[in-house]
Amino acid sequence: MSGKDDGISTLANGFDRRSFLATATALGAATLIPACAPATPVTASKRIPAMDGLNGFVEEGWGPVADILRANLKEGRDLGASCAVYVDGRPVVNVWGGLADKAANRPWQEDTVALVASTTKGAAAFCANLLAQRGQLDMDAPVTRYWPEFGQAGKEDVPVRYLLSHQVGLPYTDTVVTFEDLRAWHPAIRALEVQKPLWTPGTEHMYHAVTYGFLVGEIVRRVTGKTLGTFFQEEIARPLKLSAWIGLPEEIEPRVATVEQEPYPENFMGAMVADFAKVMGWEVPIAVEVIKTMYGPGTDFFKAGQFGGFNGENVGSRAYRAMEFPGGNMFTNAHSLARMYGATVAEVDGFRLLTPETVAKMTEIQTVNSRMHGAPPELEPYARKMFNMSLGFHRPNSSMLPLLGPASFGHPGSGGSLGAGDPDSRVGFGYVPNLWAAKMIDMRQIELTNAVRKCLGKA
Repeated sequence: MSGKDDGISTLANGFDRRSFLATATALGAATLIPACAPATPVTASKRIPAMDGLNGFVEEGWGPVADILRANLKEGRDLGASCAVYVDGRPVVNVWGGLADKAANRPWQEDTVALVASTTKGAAAFCANLLAQRGQLDMDAPVTRYWPEFGQAGKEDVPVRYLLSHQVGLPYTDTVVTFEDLRAWHPAIRALEVQKPLWTPGTEHMYHAVTYGFLVGEIVRRVTGKTLGTFFQEEIARPLKLSAWIGLPEEIEPRVATVEQEPYPENFMGAMVADFAKVMGWEVPIAVEVIKTMYGPGTDFFKAGQFGGFNGENVGSRAYRAMEFPGGNMFTNAHSLARMYGATVAEVDGFRLLTPETVAKMTEIQTVNSRMHGAPPELEPYARKMFNMSLGFHRPNSSMLPLLGPASFGHPGSGGSLGAGDPDSRVGFGYVPNLWAAKMIDMRQIELTNAVRKCLGKA
């Protein structure tokens, strides 16, 4: 950063860095990952036990992935974490290490699970797309076909696909919704039913940080008669033998890692502006204006993250872990994420979750013809580079979110977690840490996904 202000001091005035980061990333705003080409599958080879601070195994030729996690743990960039990769339906990496609980000096074990925040949204999207594959849910049908009460305040003709693609215009409600209302579910649903969209649905898009889970969850409940957490367990987690829950059973509590927050940079705003400018190739004044206009306090994006009154106290409670919040409270590990995504691009132990045809429909970008809500006309060219959303999944973006390659899809979450799949290379990837990053760019993800591509020969 240069010595001149460039508008950063003005932006930082009255700007609470903890609240902003919680809004912008804690519920899963896109993490930044460099681009790569599609990769070819590898053949089976010898499994090597992980060593020197790591547990698990890596297949011969996949050591660079384990090396990155080992280095992160050794250098303090991870406290505890797991990372896994599936290729062609089989695991080639499954490693873990570090501490699950720093205060108790409890080590991260093979069965340790952690909160993955908005990485949960990918699991919720799989549920909806599985119903579409079975012919039980039509993405082009009006929401009211399944949820009649939704058709209020100008929402009578809104198609289901707008719920999954963040185009419905319901990132928050005028009705005050509390944490207890979210736990009870139905008060949040009633508030969404009567809410008038912030824009004409389908014409704009904006990340629905909290409400996404309730919108998609209610559609799944109306179609199946089951909560999304129950449907996920019965139709995805159990058949695939995943350690993954949306609504954590009490008996799993001893396996839960404790989340630690990374210290915030002293010059938080300057660091964030520098990150945006570097990754997007923008001049610093443009980065300042984008953050201030689209993501700052008082903006609709900020309000979206504040919906429901989440805070450090309630998010750390048993009540939070037990509730079903399909937008952000799945507890899982990297092996389960990699296995779940791997089962959408290949057969895993005789089970394939989604057909290639479903994956093709599910990953078609929906936001190409809508504009980013909150972006003034002069910033629209920049905003268009920031959000490529399909039916519940982030798609590659040449600057902000390339993921595993042009055909890949996935969903990141607060603190660095990521689940992703790539039909071209038939790869499923998962990474779950418990040291949550206090920055917009997480180098841990970047280095791990770079290592995966290197091992596939396409780095």
